[in-house]
Amino acid sequence: MRALLVVLLVALFVPVGPAAAGTTPDYPEFPYAPTTYSEPFRGQFHFSSQSGWMNDPNGLVFANGLYHFFYQHNPHGLEWDTMHWGHATSPDLVHWTQKPVALEPGVHPGTLFSGGGVVDKANTSGLKTGALDPIVVFSNVNGVSVFYSNDNGRSFQAYDGGRKQIEIPEESRDPNVVWDAERRQWVMVVWSNRGGNGVDVYTSPNLLKWTFASRYAAGWLFECPELFVLPLNGVPRWVLTSATGEYVVGTFDGKAFRTDQPQPKKMNHGTTFPGGTFYAAETFDNTPDGRVVQMAWQGGNRGSAWTGNATFPVSLGLVASPDGPRVTRTPVTELDSLRADTRTWRNTTVTATNNPFAGVLADTYEITARFDLRGATAREFGFALHSRSDGSADRTVTYDRAARALDGKPFQPAGDEVSVRLLVDRGQLEIFGGDGVFSLSDNVNFDSAAVSQGIRLFANGGTVRLVDAKFTRLSTSWGTAQSTLESNLRGPWHATAGSWTDVAGGKRAQATGDAFYLSASTAADATYEGDLRLDSAQAAGLVFRAGADGAGYTANIDASGVVKLWRPGRDIATVATPIVQGRGYHLKVQATGSRLRVWLNHGTNPIIDATDTAHTSGRFGANVYRGAATVQNLNTGPSGFTAFPSGPWTAVAGTWTTTPDSLRAQTQGDAFYLSDRVASDLVYEGDLSIVNGVAAGLTFRAGADGAGYTANIDASGLVKLWRPGRDIATVAAPIVQGRTYHLKVQAEGSRLRVWFDRGANPVIDATDTAYGEGRVGLNAYAGTATMRDLVLG
Repeated sequence: MRALLVVLLVALFVPVGPAAAGTTPDYPEFPYAPTTYSEPFRGQFHFSSQSGWMNDPNGLVFANGLYHFFYQHNPHGLEWDTMHWGHATSPDLVHWTQKPVALEPGVHPGTLFSGGGVVDKANTSGLKTGALDPIVVFSNVNGVSVFYSNDNGRSFQAYDGGRKQIEIPEESRDPNVVWDAERRQWVMVVWSNRGGNGVDVYTSPNLLKWTFASRYAAGWLFECPELFVLPLNGVPRWVLTSATGEYVVGTFDGKAFRTDQPQPKKMNHGTTFPGGTFYAAETFDNTPDGRVVQMAWQGGNRGSAWTGNATFPVSLGLVASPDGPRVTRTPVTELDSLRADTRTWRNTTVTATNNPFAGVLADTYEITARFDLRGATAREFGFALHSRSDGSADRTVTYDRAARALDGKPFQPAGDEVSVRLLVDRGQLEIFGGDGVFSLSDNVNFDSAAVSQGIRLFANGGTVRLVDAKFTRLSTSWGTAQSTLESNLRGPWHATAGSWTDVAGGKRAQATGDAFYLSASTAADATYEGDLRLDSAQAAGLVFRAGADGAGYTANIDASGVVKLWRPGRDIATVATPIVQGRGYHLKVQATGSRLRVWLNHGTNPIIDATDTAHTSGRFGANVYRGAATVQNLNTGPSGFTAFPSGPWTAVAGTWTTTPDSLRAQTQGDAFYLSDRVASDLVYEGDLSIVNGVAAGLTFRAGADGAGYTANIDASGLVKLWRPGRDIATVAAPIVQGRTYHLKVQAEGSRLRVWFDRGANPVIDATDTAYGEGRVGLNAYAGTATMRDLVLG
């Protein structure tokens, strides 16, 4: 993000209201109202934020099986304001799903303006903590801060507390990083104003420690620079770009970029200024097939709930031309997944009155066409898009023979043939010519009414021969994945009744009767678990062995104070237990033949063990009855939380949920999760991680309210032993958010000892007599933490 953009927006718009900074306990936020993505002018295959303002693409990567599109974002208004990093994911560059906010002021330090990102597959940074490759992104102004994610973008931590790893005394922003394979180093370019526009070049072996290498100064090189490699006739060449899409091609020797091009070229002929139709493009790091794929910001698209969109992804190439190497832009082939019906034409003469496309009505579509200039007499020819019977149209695309211009921009055809490719969306038009040598991105408010969906191919002042043309209707790309519901079940999901919407805590249903939300995954025998919270609902549950209408087995929590296993026509079993609206509960079911078992809140033994033969196989899903409830972490397979034998655990404040990896706590203040095990002398240990926030710990000798002893890790750099009213002992320790640490406590009478990270000797050895016996459990404080592998001896 840039100061220039701020100035323009202040001049052009009156802000709706200030953007809100977030808080660590509420991170990551998902402040988006539900939408069907069918609003007027909403692109159907161009990404736009579910709601709020978006501008520059940031940190585009392919990581752990998904494309990640981060972007400059104000999720709380339709104008530019305090910048967040928005986040969306896609399996194929086409079908995008809105995800919770990635970087958030108030949670992540610094000014979160534009930046780049990479996937550290070789763990050069040493930041990796699990099986997933870290995503590492860069932001801040007048210097560079580093943020990283070890959970595939679900949460980000600030490296070194967000302190700048590069200090730049002059005005600077927009760091972007690329891997230099030849020299096995990372290279960063940062725009800075050192007496004029240009980029500072830095190198690093590990993404964390950077060395200044050189400066490349150029008047055209303003904001959002990027440096990447494209092959030209099999030889790698380096391309340096600016926010306006201007670029030069040259060489890089590991320290300095050089070019013999006196002036930059433009890769897109749209309006290339902040808020224009093509600005601040970035390419994806780590694409699985090695393609260089680019997306840019289009600022001219506005709707009732959003501002701005991204261009459709294109593959970049490099070709020789009389005036030097030129970048080509070609829509990615994954567009094929949206293709519906197609019509073709061949060898047709086009005149002012003969329209080969007569009768074709379409809203979102692609057109490819080739025209033969030999014998052409037409002064101009082209397409009128979203045309009407009165001759008007929302947009025309014209080739001017005399001016050799496509849509008013210079375009030199190859030989005697003009080739054109158009992508027409509800708020976007993208024009490509000559195998991608020409491209122009535009925002157009196309009228989607049926009377305005005509297409007219015309020739003015004569005729031209249409060599061939192809029209393809393009379907919507929205609505194929989950934004906030975490699940390993296959989609698509479908609802039988009620409204099911995305909220920060998962999937929230509002139902007047029974409502089911069903995955495409089916099974006979399985273990299935999930987290349930009654907001105002009477009941919510896990559904298994169900038909498409939801008829099958449901294990639920009921506000009347029972856990119930039922199917249509029969309550198979009920168990009385306190159920409180607003509190989360974890259910697990196991179906083996006719035997059906249900566990509550990680208890060792099932609370229901019954038999029934009515349903032998079917779908997995969730059920809500009469009111609102939220479901999350609907997963089959092993649980992510393993612990010592206990009855059902009890939550005291906070939200406690179970992922495939761990137990997860999210809380504003102190929150406890207590087993029913009571002990005096003990050895107790487990693995703890502070995802974002302050502390996580092992609690022992505690009362039903959690008051007792807690040994914790604290993000301020401490291991602490405390009880209400007293910090018994603290010791400095290198605690980093996102990393997992092992704690062990041993209580023998008044002697309390704490071991850190499997060290041979205790780091704390203290005495206290306040508590002699009590429950064993867990504690989290002011943020999000995870816990797993608890052992009690």
